[in-house]
Amino acid sequence: MLQISDNISIPLHEIEIHAIRAQGAGGQNVNKVSSAVHLRFNINTSSLPDFVKERLLKLKDHRITGEGVIVMKAQQHRTQGKNRAEALIRLRDLVRSVLSTPKKRKPTRPTRNARKKRLQHKINRGRIKTLRKKVGRSARDWD
Repeated sequence: MLQISDNISIPLHEIEIHAIRAQGAGGQNVNKVSSAVHLRFNINTSSLPDFVKERLLKLKDHRITGEGVIVMKAQQHRTQGKNRAEALIRLRDLVRSVLSTPKKRKPTRPTRNARKKRLQHKINRGRIKTLRKKVGRSARDWD
């Protein structure tokens, strides 16, 4: 059982974990040993509560496919056991992130002083830019 919170857990038979070869540098160890882990978890067929499933499916996360499957790859560690634990921790953290309801944003307006400062800054920038202009006679004065 992967314990998410006090009353929510995921049975391990719902999580598919496959050992694969890791990518990147590492020499002989990487080329011979399947130490990386590929985790798949289907949200729709899981035993999670419905409100958790809905929130997970609404997430804009690249690890969640269009069919509602969470796909994670862990290859940071040298051993398969550590990579497996890492993938399960990432899955747990992802599910935990949707358990708490985000606070509703209260729309606010800028204060009078903030508006005044912004306008004053715009005026000052305009003055600086006018000072950059050429000093002297204009083209019309040459005639």
